[in-house]
Amino acid sequence: MTSSKTEIRTDGAPAPMPVFSQGVRKGPILQVSGQGGEDPATGQYVAPGDVKAQTARTLENVKAIVEAGGGTVDDIVMFRVYLTTREHFALMNEAYAEFIEANLGADGVKPSRTTVFVELPKASMLVEIDALAVVG
Repeated sequence: MTSSKTEIRTDGAPAPMPVFSQGVRKGPILQVSGQGGEDPATGQYVAPGDVKAQTARTLENVKAIVEAGGGTVDDIVMFRVYLTTREHFALMNEAYAEFIEANLGADGVKPSRTTVFVELPKASMLVEIDALAVVG
């Protein structure tokens, strides 16, 4: 039996570009599209030049989409983090650790994570994060 795909939308995260969804759920699998440090209400990047603040906002955007898809941060099994430069790693990691500590479930199992260094679509975008969750 095949589960149907459902587009996930929320005002708690920035509107996606017209060519993709904020998230997609099929059965228990929920994929969150790459998010940046944009304020959902204005679409503007928060804290220009501050990767820690942008990471915190980005993770809140991911969380909003997971919650709109019926899950919680505890359902996330993997984050992928894209940074523009290695120099941002330590500050991104601080914001990430604070987010995980505040949102970690009772089982204490942290999601896996991959960090990649790339050129991102907009110059003001210092970090992009996507996530994969299994929603039970």
